[in-house]
Amino acid sequence: MKPFLPALATGLLGAGLLGTGLPGHGLLTAGPAAAATLRNVTTLETAVVRLSDLFDDAGPRADRVLGPGPAPGARIVVEAAQLAAIARQFGVDWRPTSSADRTVLDRPGRLLPREQVLAALRTALTGMGAPADSDLELPGFAAPTVPAEGRTDAAIEQVDYDGASGRFTATLAIIGTGIPIERMRLSGQLQEMVELPVLVHRLPVGSVLQQSDLQTTRLRAGALRDDTVRHIGDAVGQALRRPAMAGQPLTTADLIRPALVQKGARVMLELSVPGLALSDQGVALDSGGDGDRIRVLNATSRAILEVEVIGPDRVLVTPGSMPLQSTGRAQVAVR
Repeated sequence: MKPFLPALATGLLGAGLLGTGLPGHGLLTAGPAAAATLRNVTTLETAVVRLSDLFDDAGPRADRVLGPGPAPGARIVVEAAQLAAIARQFGVDWRPTSSADRTVLDRPGRLLPREQVLAALRTALTGMGAPADSDLELPGFAAPTVPAEGRTDAAIEQVDYDGASGRFTATLAIIGTGIPIERMRLSGQLQEMVELPVLVHRLPVGSVLQQSDLQTTRLRAGALRDDTVRHIGDAVGQALRRPAMAGQPLTTADLIRPALVQKGARVMLELSVPGLALSDQGVALDSGGDGDRIRVLNATSRAILEVEVIGPDRVLVTPGSMPLQSTGRAQVAVR
């Protein structure tokens, strides 16, 4: 705890306005007042200390300003000897009962909200061309203590912003009632943010993604790969090629078209030409999704054909296509 107003007390003594209580020193008095009571603890609501903050029933000079109070969130202590000198100086009817008498002057404070500083910074940086939808990094920032009472504003001065790296420096000016303007240096970096789809929960490999499996979240653009999936619609209906963690962005390498035909499954071979539609049974030699070209063994001709997957266990034979190879029976061209 700080001693009470050392600079102020020294100045008053030097001017002969504050008595010391020692013989031979003249005192400026205002006549006796009613018996006063020492206040052991006073919570200050202003930036100055008044006589009434030290004594109850301090007399006609109760509102007299003695000097500046402690900084917000701090306190000062007035010891017995100084209290006695102040009482004599201003005609307060009070005497210390022992050297242990003292008064604690406490000034409440609060931390300037970080959000208030970030909002002021964002406004200043946006005015200099920085992206409005960005994340502000302010490493090492220690919120200053400001008065608990009254309004305190945060203003940004002298901003220097590098758009290429996102780095900035600025001066924060803290302006409030009853306090001198305080300035502090700020430095940090802007991170551009984007909305991206991520998994709500972990899913096994091969799972076909539904709308309910995905949600959007804000992520830093600088940390993303070029093949990151940007929209939910680009992921819905796709299958997971490999494990993916909840909350992590997806890449196109994580996704494949879901298999409509599984290797070894029986499939329907379809051929359609104007005026004619034919179908036959086959066995898939590959797995494939919608639009994929796979190999199928024709159950009738035993020829291996390259076909296009058009639906669950359905494949389309292209008119005029030739078999890739025969398993022993005569090769038959599809016309």
